[in-house]
Amino acid sequence: MKEKMFISLVLLMMALSSKAQTVTVHADKPGDVIPKEIYGQFAEHLGTCIYGGLWVGKDSDIPNQDGYRTDVLNALKELKVPVLRWPGGCFADEYHWMDGIGPKEKRPKMVNNNWGGTIEDNSFGTHEFFNLCELLGAEPYLSGNVGSGTVEELAKWVEYITSDGDSPMANLRRQNGREKSWNLKYLGVGNESWGCGGSMRPEYYADLFRRYSTYCRNYDGHHLFKIASGASDYDYNWTKVLMQNAGGNMAGLSLHYYTVPGWSGSKGSATNFTKDQYYWTIGKCREIEDVLKKHIEIMDEKDPKNRVALLLDEWGTWWDEEPGTVRGHLFQQNSMRDAIVASTSLDIFHKYTRRLKMCNIAQIVNVLQSMILTKGDKMVLTPTYYVFKQYNVHQDATYIPVDVECDMMEIKGANRKFDAKLPLVSATASKDKNGVCHISLTNVSVDKEQTVTVNLEGIKAAKATGTILCTANIDDLNTFDNPDKVKETAFKAVSVKNGQMKVKLPKNSVVTLELK
Repeated sequence: MKEKMFISLVLLMMALSSKAQTVTVHADKPGDVIPKEIYGQFAEHLGTCIYGGLWVGKDSDIPNQDGYRTDVLNALKELKVPVLRWPGGCFADEYHWMDGIGPKEKRPKMVNNNWGGTIEDNSFGTHEFFNLCELLGAEPYLSGNVGSGTVEELAKWVEYITSDGDSPMANLRRQNGREKSWNLKYLGVGNESWGCGGSMRPEYYADLFRRYSTYCRNYDGHHLFKIASGASDYDYNWTKVLMQNAGGNMAGLSLHYYTVPGWSGSKGSATNFTKDQYYWTIGKCREIEDVLKKHIEIMDEKDPKNRVALLLDEWGTWWDEEPGTVRGHLFQQNSMRDAIVASTSLDIFHKYTRRLKMCNIAQIVNVLQSMILTKGDKMVLTPTYYVFKQYNVHQDATYIPVDVECDMMEIKGANRKFDAKLPLVSATASKDKNGVCHISLTNVSVDKEQTVTVNLEGIKAAKATGTILCTANIDDLNTFDNPDKVKETAFKAVSVKNGQMKVKLPKNSVVTLELK
């Protein structure tokens, strides 16, 4: 009897110490539109991202459409990829675009010094990239070579791509088979100019940006959105100097932030990790919110009219390369942990789109936190792919503010700069152009199901339908032998009544609901 009373008392104490899991959706107080470009992708000449991932060539035995892998192309169309950044990354500042045009047999080879010393044959160049963007319906985002290139080289590339006049570069493009100019909106003037893009000081780069951007002209109705190479993580001085010295010349300023334990030594396994390491990872990815706030604060001070956009054009997880893969190719597996990083990060991005206008996850195929993995003629969709598929309903929708009250997890681990308390529920919401509301919920807990009460302020709904991404274990992943272990399925554990929605979230789950 005493033992039963003791157990009851322990359970009561546990219940009292646990918060109610509540999400309040304020549809009566709409925010900014979530630009579709928040769901941007990034493709660099790195490992098998391009060759074997996106491109196999017209003569390949792997089914393809004009050289582009058919399976990958169709999978990416499902994601509604809004913008694709290319050719780097660090590769961009060693890339000389004229090596990648004209007959393929005449294109010179080069050594990819940044990524494993691989021989680059330049068979995928300007025409192949812009044609891919047209097939995907994606906006091209070009990273120009400032580190090892010249002003003339970048200026001529812009002319080659966008001029419809009787100009030397436009005529060269026509000679190479493309009569009409391509659409080019986003032009990055250099990449990581503080590091692999030239090891520059911000004052020096600011002057270079002004110079290079001056000669990248608008041709025949095209208007370039010129983007300055911005800071890494916590380098707030870089943002301050760039805004001060070149803010009036730029349309956008980039930022890079990776969920990575550190840059020296092992970054940790993508597949073999402890529960504490998992929670540390989610805490690290959530730190992007504080980083965004601080960079935006600096930009607001220098640009109170909100003219210059912030672009997080590299983000995602970075783990050790998979054992047995080529060193320097950054091939890593992708587990449910990565999916939780993706959903939690996107929830944060939605909140800051007054200034944050684009995000590009690194990278699209076979590199870092990719959407897709390929091996020969096989293809695997990653857990991160399914999060992006679930979340594409938020593209170009109006953000609905949410308040979350939930249990917190104490984060353990070294080198922590962020808050030690991790919320175990993450959420976001939006209303699309047709007035339909969508709510995405993530259960960060690896231990327990969460029953979440969602207060629907300003929303009249009778029912909700949706999908779920969920696994028994947080390290579950898809392999070439078992490609469907983690995949999106229909979700039914939801009810709507009297302006409230009850949702039962299994552990390790991401749910997106449509209210009707």
